[in-house]
Amino acid sequence: MNDMGQNAKTRDLLLRQCQTYPDLQIQDIFKFLYQSSFGCEHLVSSCEKVTQYIREEYNHVRTLNHPATEPLDGDYSRVSLSHLDQGMEPETLGKIFFLSAKREADGEKLLREKIDVVKEMAREKSFSFTSEEFEKEAAIWEANGFPAVRHSDVFRSNYSPSYRVIANKYIPFLPLFIEIDKHLRKGRVRVAIEGGSASGKTTLSEMLYEIYGCTVFHTDDFFLRPEQRTAERYTETGGNFDRERFLEEVLIPLGNNDIISYRRFDCTEMKLKPAKEVRPGKLTVIEGAYSMHPELTGFYDFSVFLDIPSDLQKKRIMKRNSPQMAERFFNEWIPLEKTYFEATQVEKRCDMCIHICF
Repeated sequence: MNDMGQNAKTRDLLLRQCQTYPDLQIQDIFKFLYQSSFGCEHLVSSCEKVTQYIREEYNHVRTLNHPATEPLDGDYSRVSLSHLDQGMEPETLGKIFFLSAKREADGEKLLREKIDVVKEMAREKSFSFTSEEFEKEAAIWEANGFPAVRHSDVFRSNYSPSYRVIANKYIPFLPLFIEIDKHLRKGRVRVAIEGGSASGKTTLSEMLYEIYGCTVFHTDDFFLRPEQRTAERYTETGGNFDRERFLEEVLIPLGNNDIISYRRFDCTEMKLKPAKEVRPGKLTVIEGAYSMHPELTGFYDFSVFLDIPSDLQKKRIMKRNSPQMAERFFNEWIPLEKTYFEATQVEKRCDMCIHICF
């Protein structure tokens, strides 16, 4: 995004803040700018303490009238504790908040640019305070080294802010985290992540591992062996995935709460690797195309489909692969996936669909 585009986005978000919070003070503008530039790093000491603070705050807040999710002007958003009302565990929100904490290398540069935008808007009388008032307070803030600030007393009294700042990469998956937490309260959970190439299935499984410490299996480890790659096999819906071996080595033992011993197919050597033993935890995630094949769906407690637009899918594939490998995606694997998706109506059969837009 160029400078003009970024400035327009900053203006739009600040105007939205004024509309949402008519009693917004200069101090609250500072907080918005600080969080937009630096995220939440200054508040994080340990994941355990973060979770404890969230639990204590949630138990003492009478009303949660802050927007459920509110974008900041950067890579972060404010996420209301009202997500706990919907079923999210304090530990989950605490872990996401903890994982979002980092020191932005260009934070001060970004902050100064955003302050300049506010100065322009103040001169245009976009706020309830004057440009002179803002520039005076901004100069004092700068002289002190741009420290983190609290919300103003007026803001806290009128709006009771109760939220945490988290990285935007987690935002599309908040509904999924809530559903996982609900299921985990009942016992062991097996989740399938379906979707087309480059939709982010592996990335999501890695995210879930970071948050929950779950066991993860990849359908890519169950490509067909050379002797299975026949014309007849490829005419089957979803036939380019060794679902029989996946069922035998992973899903059946998983359903019996047994130790799993499975063999990963190595695409480089074109052979099975030695067996690997895994003792599944409370949450098990199976990610990859064909994971929701009709012969396998009865083994899952919850399923999610990642829907990616074709233009974004193409952009991601071109970025991640050589031109030769990208052509294989476009000419071989994606057509097979599309045939499978249409024939089995995977998206409709999944419990949740998440639309990927960035």
